[in-house]
Amino acid sequence: MIGTTDDSRGMIVGDAAVECVVVDSAPCGAELTLEELAGDDPLMLHNVHCAYRIADTDIPVLIQGPTGCGKEAFARAIHRVSRRAARPFVAVNCAAIPETLIESELFGYRSGAFTGARREGLRGRIAQSSGGTLFLDEIGDMPQALQSRLLRVLEEHQILPLGSDSACAVDLHVLAASHRNLRAMISRGAFREDLYYRLNGLTLELPALAMRTDKERVIRAALPAAWQLDARRIEPDALASLLAYPWPGNIRELRNVIRTAVAICDDGVVRQCDLPEQIAAARGAHSAAALSRHPGPLCSAERAALLRVIDVNRGNMSRAAAALGVSRNTLYRKMKRHGIAPQTWRAAGTESVRLSAAPAG
Repeated sequence: MIGTTDDSRGMIVGDAAVECVVVDSAPCGAELTLEELAGDDPLMLHNVHCAYRIADTDIPVLIQGPTGCGKEAFARAIHRVSRRAARPFVAVNCAAIPETLIESELFGYRSGAFTGARREGLRGRIAQSSGGTLFLDEIGDMPQALQSRLLRVLEEHQILPLGSDSACAVDLHVLAASHRNLRAMISRGAFREDLYYRLNGLTLELPALAMRTDKERVIRAALPAAWQLDARRIEPDALASLLAYPWPGNIRELRNVIRTAVAICDDGVVRQCDLPEQIAAARGAHSAAALSRHPGPLCSAERAALLRVIDVNRGNMSRAAAALGVSRNTLYRKMKRHGIAPQTWRAAGTESVRLSAAPAG
């Protein structure tokens, strides 16, 4: 998946020769493996190790992480390495199905169960996934009235379609995902505690893109998938901007930006002008020359991303941590690692920080 080559190809722009970073080609449209999704990030590598250990069991998995970080892609990769790979992977987005339809979508119904029902009835998503994998995306958005029914299905491995008086057995392996803090929802009475403990046999936390230690690898991996033929180059300025941007929309946002840049670029080369304004601006003081001077561009990019997110949130560490999808403690550890020293002050009753940042490198 990952283009690791550092080869460059020179091209003439006006009177200046610009060295373009060349990325390796990759199969277009191929689904990513667990190893490709993990890259070199330690947390993701741990997630993959755990995923392999439980792939052939019936242990339910709860995948948590910010929106757009690749939770469904990770669930599909788990399914493909399991003994259930030849059976269906059935994904249900609990936030996308209208509340009035989600019960019939999940459990199905018999002919004549209600006005407007199909004459032949409907086999629900849970029954469709029997023998395979059921992926419940955005489980935190499931209506509370259905949470108790789902809990009973998970405990008994039987479903009762609407309009039927006889239950049918199902062979289930359930993967669920949410960007919400389900524990906080439990404390508010918005999510059933017993269902939570039934779903999180194993909990995997996927990091935000800005917090991945292999962000450059992920960005390089996204480039070939959007390209065709020999158009596989990006100018260092553009690559530096992609590295400096905090990616609030995570991998989903990255893919959309890359697709657009590839579509509008000239001569098969992505340049700074092909990127959205907010991404081009994120680079700030970083330049292609600065990138080449420092032996650790990834470290510099992470430091720049931290500074930008903290600045956007006006020094409010709780909001900055939430935007990055990490805890305050993790944010403070990363700040310390990058030499970003907070000077605490209070404004309008809110704890904020004034940053004192030593030069990187």
